[in-house]
Amino acid sequence: MKLRDLLRGVAVVSSNADFDMEIPVVAYDSRKVTPGGMFVAISGFASDGNRFIPMAMEKGAAVIITGKKPQEDVPYVQVENDRLALALIGSNYYGEPAKALTLIGVTGTNGKTSTTWLLKQVLEKVTGGMAGLIGTMENRIGDEVLPTDRTTPESFELQGLFARMRDAGCRYCIMEVSSHAIALDRVGGVHFDVAAFTNLTEDHLDFHKTMEDYCDTKAVLFSRCDAAVLNRDDAWFARISRLAQCPKITTSAKETAGIQAKDVQLLSDGIRFTAVNCGGEIPVSVPIPGRFTVYNVLTVLGIVQALGVDLSAAVKALANAEGVRGRVEVVPTPGKPYTVLIDYAHTPDGLDNVLRSVRDFCKGRLISVFGCGGDRDPIKRPIMGRIGAELSDVAVITSDNPRTEDPMAIIEDVLKGIDSAAKNVEVIENRKKAIQYAMDIGQKDDIIVLAGKGHETYQEICGVKHHLDEREVVAAYLQGVRI
Repeated sequence: MKLRDLLRGVAVVSSNADFDMEIPVVAYDSRKVTPGGMFVAISGFASDGNRFIPMAMEKGAAVIITGKKPQEDVPYVQVENDRLALALIGSNYYGEPAKALTLIGVTGTNGKTSTTWLLKQVLEKVTGGMAGLIGTMENRIGDEVLPTDRTTPESFELQGLFARMRDAGCRYCIMEVSSHAIALDRVGGVHFDVAAFTNLTEDHLDFHKTMEDYCDTKAVLFSRCDAAVLNRDDAWFARISRLAQCPKITTSAKETAGIQAKDVQLLSDGIRFTAVNCGGEIPVSVPIPGRFTVYNVLTVLGIVQALGVDLSAAVKALANAEGVRGRVEVVPTPGKPYTVLIDYAHTPDGLDNVLRSVRDFCKGRLISVFGCGGDRDPIKRPIMGRIGAELSDVAVITSDNPRTEDPMAIIEDVLKGIDSAAKNVEVIENRKKAIQYAMDIGQKDDIIVLAGKGHETYQEICGVKHHLDEREVVAAYLQGVRI
């Protein structure tokens, strides 16, 4: 592809390159540069890609795309925004694949994964069209599972995913859109048919610094879509709604909205409510427990309505929907009188939601096992400690992913939010031992919630990932294996 074609739509500041040169390969990692290819030097967040221009040239790069005019004597194109340029170059390189898909983006602190997974099931069952999925746990093209290591891929990989979905015959692409992806232009140049907002609670303040900035970053998504679905029960709804300059469908479980949930029933095996909209009332039943399921389902119904898909058919599909691995996931405990649930709750709001939801149907004691991640916003640690201690009959404080931090230092931060006189708190640094302790004390009708790891099958300690699947820990305990 000619350089000029790759740069279509990119704002160019200056250049000494031949725009008619043919570019066979594009790379933003200097280690992946091939002779005759393009190297996009990304500046900023983790490191400055401009430092690797000499390496890229040694490997045969024919042209450098950069936001800074190179000091080296090399063929270059200086652009206004290097991250946005990479996104647009990716779109051009893959033939603007997003235009062949109906794109749905879901953003918010919690609920993105469950909402996108439910929506995928609904759209495929109701319309018969294949749907791609891009998210925290995995990427999917129909039933094909593709591993992922971040919520939203880097822009060039994202465009490659769009292309694979297009070529596989996908009609829809449903994706979680993180605030990092918006701020760092991973979704630069992407226009969504529908975008949805689930909620906003304290998270990623190490990156955004303030909740207002976090909110406003999320709101950018709603300047890039044809229709918005917004949860009006969230405290940040008014600000998001004000910034969303597109037609809106609101959802609520508390007041009148575009789609409202009335007569909500929270059961141990699922939820039920009546969905009220301009078309009347529809009884809804979904076999996934938890108050948050009500909100996830409302968001799905709002998106379905925005897409013009039959709402009654969507509700029928939801009646047989499957939950997400690691989201209020029931772990088999044959022969035991208690229940073990695994959930990804790793934020104050997430922990609050899962514990309150479980409390709605828990007949015995609620035992929680949780910690906080290292190298992340420390402000939320005492908040999570307070929530866990107040909402649990027994709170077992342990490690999550300490990463490069001292595990006990993180636990000490968590304990700052708990009354020192509290008698329902246990501290066990080793997460496997913490799980075993919870099962040791489990009694009839108790529910043990293992919060924080969810779908993850590792624990990162001192910068090294160690295998840890909580399902295996539970199974081993039941077989008499202890550490």
